[in-house]
Amino acid sequence: MTHRFLFYMTVLSVPFFWGLATWQSSRYGDLEREITKLEKTQEEWVENNKRLLAGIAFLSSPDRIEHIARDELGLTKKQPEEVLQISIDGDQGLYGGGE
Repeated sequence: MTHRFLFYMTVLSVPFFWGLATWQSSRYGDLEREITKLEKTQEEWVENNKRLLAGIAFLSSPDRIEHIARDELGLTKKQPEEVLQISIDGDQGLYGGGE
């Protein structure tokens, strides 16, 4: 009786494990496709970040800023002797005296 039960259980478990292996294989393929898609998206983001960083470097270059200030805005560099520096002591308050 026990041998017959084990035989039937073995025979019935083969299709179950075969179906389980097929399901796992299908799931593996789905995950592999998703990983490929995510890697492609990551690569696109990295390339976009590189372009943005290059744009920032170009837009913030001192030569470009000086060119815009001088040629487009009509600004000129001041010589050190043309600059007036004002310093305010923190102890005096806004209007000078403490009265």
